[in-house]
Amino acid sequence: MTYQTIISASQLQHLIKTQPSKVVIFDCSFDLADPDKGYTQFKDNRIAGALYASLDTDLSAHDPVNAVNGGRHPLPRREIFAIWLSHMGVTNDTQVVVYDRQGVNFCGRLWWMLKWCGHASVAVLDGGLKGWTDAHGALESGEPTTAKSVELNQAPSFQLSEPLVKMLSLDELKTELGSSSRPTLVDARATPRYKGEVEPLDPVAGHIPGALNRPFNFNLNSEGFFKSKEELNAEFEALLHSASPHSVVHQCGSGVSAVPNLIAMVIAGYGYTSLYPGSWSEWSRQPDAPVEK
Repeated sequence: MTYQTIISASQLQHLIKTQPSKVVIFDCSFDLADPDKGYTQFKDNRIAGALYASLDTDLSAHDPVNAVNGGRHPLPRREIFAIWLSHMGVTNDTQVVVYDRQGVNFCGRLWWMLKWCGHASVAVLDGGLKGWTDAHGALESGEPTTAKSVELNQAPSFQLSEPLVKMLSLDELKTELGSSSRPTLVDARATPRYKGEVEPLDPVAGHIPGALNRPFNFNLNSEGFFKSKEELNAEFEALLHSASPHSVVHQCGSGVSAVPNLIAMVIAGYGYTSLYPGSWSEWSRQPDAPVEK
């Protein structure tokens, strides 16, 4: 059995027990204000056997030559990402599990990128590290081992396939916004940022005109688990009103925290919807881009 959206702590424990060589677990914990904090947290306490994936250095490409889009956290080209996956021991037969300590804020990025590379068998650990700890899952600390890794000069063990998810470039989004089949933008940032009341990270405050607001943490319950399919379905119906779910394009500040909304729509039964990875950090840096508050 493979897991393609979320996985429970008990399901992951069973996988580790029965198919340990088929599972690769990534800790994606991160802090935008302190980029080194995530790795410190990882060293202090993590799921036994987990590897670390940094938003800044592993899941983004800051060299424009290697980047797919603009903004604060540009996606690396798929070919570059496939080499990194191979280096971390991921193959096309691997069941990947991702988690963080920040309510799926950062691990969703790796989930989406694997889907973008055509890899279906990737799931978010529901409840994150706390859910794993509460379920008495095995933990470890200290510097990680690199037993799963392969040398970068070897042939990549991970081969790209057709993307399972869709992304829009800045130009594609502008074109679609100007068409008769205008997409429905869903902005995952906190409401004060969406409204333009504050902007701690980007040069302009506000949002893309017409965007709806659903902060990414709305998808979790008070214990840190995803809400039920029925709850999420009702909430997205209320948000979208008469708009088609298939028209939804998710965005946030830099294309990272938008993904929990995308995952929640999968859980709710809508299937994969689109992502604008450049998000507000790319849009707000365009001199001609309209802004709404």
